[in-house]
Amino acid sequence: MTNRVMLSVIGGLAVGFAMPASAGSMSAQPDEHELIPREVLFGNPERASFRASPTGEYFSWLAPKDGVLNVWIAPADNIDKARAVTNDTYRGIRQYFWAFNGSHIVYFQDKGGDENFHAYSININTGDEIELTPFDGARASLQQTNPDNPDEILLSINNRNPQLFDLHRVNVVTGEMTPVIENTGYLGYTTDDDYNVRFAAKYDENGSVIYYEVAGTEVNPEPYLTVPSSDSLTTSIVGFNHAGDKLYLIDSRTGNTAALFERDMNTGQTDMLYENELADVSDTMVDPKTREVQAVASNYLRTTWDVLDPTIAKDLEYLRTVQDGEIHVTSRVADDSLWTVAFVRDDGPVEYWTYDRKAGKADYVFSNRPELDKLELAKMHPVVIKARDGLNLVSYLTLPAWTDTDGDGDGKPGEALPMVLFVHGGPWARDSWGYNPYHQWLANRGYAVLSVNYRGSTGFGKDFINAGNYEWAGKMHDDLLDAVQWAVDSGIADKDRVGIMGGSYGGYATLVGLTFTPDEFACGVDIVGPSNLMTLLSTIPPYWKPAMELFNMRVGNMSTDEGRALLESRSPLNFVDKIEKPLMIGQGANDPRVKQSEADQIVKAMEAKGIPVTYVLFPDEGHGFARPENNLAFNAVTEAFLAEHLGGRYEPIDDDFEGSSITVPSGADEIPGLSGALDKE
Repeated sequence: MTNRVMLSVIGGLAVGFAMPASAGSMSAQPDEHELIPREVLFGNPERASFRASPTGEYFSWLAPKDGVLNVWIAPADNIDKARAVTNDTYRGIRQYFWAFNGSHIVYFQDKGGDENFHAYSININTGDEIELTPFDGARASLQQTNPDNPDEILLSINNRNPQLFDLHRVNVVTGEMTPVIENTGYLGYTTDDDYNVRFAAKYDENGSVIYYEVAGTEVNPEPYLTVPSSDSLTTSIVGFNHAGDKLYLIDSRTGNTAALFERDMNTGQTDMLYENELADVSDTMVDPKTREVQAVASNYLRTTWDVLDPTIAKDLEYLRTVQDGEIHVTSRVADDSLWTVAFVRDDGPVEYWTYDRKAGKADYVFSNRPELDKLELAKMHPVVIKARDGLNLVSYLTLPAWTDTDGDGDGKPGEALPMVLFVHGGPWARDSWGYNPYHQWLANRGYAVLSVNYRGSTGFGKDFINAGNYEWAGKMHDDLLDAVQWAVDSGIADKDRVGIMGGSYGGYATLVGLTFTPDEFACGVDIVGPSNLMTLLSTIPPYWKPAMELFNMRVGNMSTDEGRALLESRSPLNFVDKIEKPLMIGQGANDPRVKQSEADQIVKAMEAKGIPVTYVLFPDEGHGFARPENNLAFNAVTEAFLAEHLGGRYEPIDDDFEGSSITVPSGADEIPGLSGALDKE
């Protein structure tokens, strides 16, 4: 697991998301515009994650089976003969891939949101299933696959020590497991297609990430690559080509944004392949045979692809003409004759197509939520907001579809609206353009919705990330306030009807908003947000501990008096007496990142001071609500809460709790109709 993969693990303090109200006036008659049912937005997709098998013989996707997401396959020449090949009956499958042998699919599943993902292999011909990682309390992830070794994959597993991930070769046909290397204290490893371990990475005491060369299982003690702490979230090894003689790196050490470099492992010659002065490299497209990078993506306002290999230039040029949406190639068959492609729009479902390279022709297959095509959906407007110190904050604004009274689509309503500031988690993550069910839901209910890439967000260069160091509840929060003020000044938001909502760090930002700046927001919805930074960092998952220097250098260091004082001063729990506005909290009992105790302690503190709060708890969820039944239940309560305090439209709570594990330990009576809905269950 490289540092890039480590970031994907810890970069989410990020989430996996009936009563009358005094309705505010809208720019047109909202009754003329149908309420989109929550089920359409937050229920299971009809189909998703469309891919081709390595030979192109089959297509695969995720779709409900008896109401639960499972993996389905169909012959490529007859998609109507689809059948489910997995049989999950409760939580639903969200991660899967084809083994290169074309006869097995591997998927990952945890229990109740504990994020201890186990790997399973399914023989698509016989239906036989093998649990590849049958270790209680262990977490597995994919490290490497190799088309020349089609029955084996390389997995990263922490079954020996919960803090450290060892590498194992695993046969997907037999389940046989062969140890490759035992981790003695590293963040993770970089491997090549022959399953050789090439680099090991770890933090030093200064927060720098050091890469060491590995031969066999022996780690060379001399650093091969040193990444200073200021570059640690924008510099990482991407991987090797198939021959293992070219190394690809995303590197910000010579500039501000993360550029793509190629290093010749024989000569040491390093060349820059691509750089975008506004945004980091966000993705790469690699040749399925040579594993050499052919195209590179960056995302400032929207994702764009730039071609490095002219042999695929005409392919991408053609795909840009197929649909008006962002292009995501979801799979390429082994001989590269066929691609599967997803087109992402902001105001419609994700569409999946096949692309025949020889014929130069794309064909529509299906969309993930066809019901959306029949509905009035809103556009998402990218906007750049100036922070008070001059930083550019790339943000995304969605308005109710009926509020553009002059029809010019400029992202400005006819009059100021109630607004929800929807804050992303991470914080080392970002908001992006595209279809967002939360934006569509809230806009349909009559709210302006604003998502802000505050300092510390990823994708905009190291200076922007580093500007967030030690600024939790500081300048990171100022950015959110500046964005709200921009919306008020622009005539978008009614300053007296602005709510704040978000998951993980976004939940923390909600608590900060209601404690540090209680006059700025009319209400808040905290989803799995930490309330005390000291207890948060004291209870991180064991496999985050090798990356503790990341938190020390960017959040606060618990081991120093100065660090502890900073963390205490930025913890909403210590300022609950400042809460004056309505607060709703959602939590999963099995959350490994932000423990249930983070919600319990702030609810207890508020109750001790006689401050009302509504606390919604799901005993079978973790860091976010994965089961659609739970997501629908929580959003039904949230919608009622927002309607009560911001004056938007609402869909009455009906059977939204059916099949959900929802509990409300505190404050059910604070939301009209909630107690009655719970009694029905």
